[in-house]
Amino acid sequence: MDLRTTYMGIELKNPIIIGASNLVLDLSMAKKLEDAGAAAIVYKSLFEEQLNLEAAELEDELHEFDNLQAEMTSLFPKIEHSGPKAHLLALKKLKETVSIPVFASLNCTYDVSWVDYAKYLEETGVDGLELNFYSTISDVEKSPATIEEERIEILKKIKAAVKIPVSVKLSPFYTNMMNVVYRMDKNGADGFVLFNRLFQPDIDVKEEKLRVPYNLSHKGDNRLALRFAGLLAGNLKGSICSNTGIIDGEDLITMLLAGADSVQIVSTVYKNGVVQVTRMLEELSAWMKSKGYNRIDDFKGKLSKKNVDDPHAYRRAQYVDYLMKAKEYLKKYPVN
Repeated sequence: MDLRTTYMGIELKNPIIIGASNLVLDLSMAKKLEDAGAAAIVYKSLFEEQLNLEAAELEDELHEFDNLQAEMTSLFPKIEHSGPKAHLLALKKLKETVSIPVFASLNCTYDVSWVDYAKYLEETGVDGLELNFYSTISDVEKSPATIEEERIEILKKIKAAVKIPVSVKLSPFYTNMMNVVYRMDKNGADGFVLFNRLFQPDIDVKEEKLRVPYNLSHKGDNRLALRFAGLLAGNLKGSICSNTGIIDGEDLITMLLAGADSVQIVSTVYKNGVVQVTRMLEELSAWMKSKGYNRIDDFKGKLSKKNVDDPHAYRRAQYVDYLMKAKEYLKKYPVN
């Protein structure tokens, strides 16, 4: 059974990518994931807050002995040239440890930071770069159009600065998601990760404090990713990678049928262990055999908007259908 697929122009042995998380900080765990069948790994995101913290720590080191000998500060690099050393070294070590493709992930705030650190990450030898564009916009005066243009400009600058393929990881909260993806595709995005799993605050009512729980995804959380994979399949130059709520082999198959080229998984590995990667691949292979498919391309996108009998199923028609048949659903699932 041929499970190979292509993501960002890179051939993968199968569609399962380990998404950005703490899972692969332990090199032995990364190796176990590779042995279990993972086709690629996205290393934990490098955040600008992390960069700023390291720069602040170096600033303290630079001036610690100012009162002893001023020339001592020349032994250290300038702040603007200080990199996230630990992250870059760990990423390089991971790349040396596994034989499958490794992708870096980056989340910054300012244009200069995006471009500079994209270059640093490329120098580690990674196979590709994932731009994690999620951030909470606190400026009420900033228009959606401005936010989108800023993202596209960052993408263009990074594409001009690095030679490795670049994907964008998006949240679903853009005013017109389809338009944003199309424009990024035209400006060189090699892949799209849909969608970002967002960590949102909660409130502890007993302690009356904010808390940020570690929210793992669940089966059924993938419907939005499924919908947009189906809408976008066959309309982009870049690859589609579905993310969030992909728990088992069935979820993997549905994403491929909708038109995704690959999927990213994290929560299911935390819940079920490394062996879940193997299980999902076995389920995929068994299903393909039962259907008479020999390759992923034999069925990928078979149920995308372009290929289904009723393309409106991905849009409003399905919603209207549910409303019109509300009584039937209530009979089937009565409310007590």
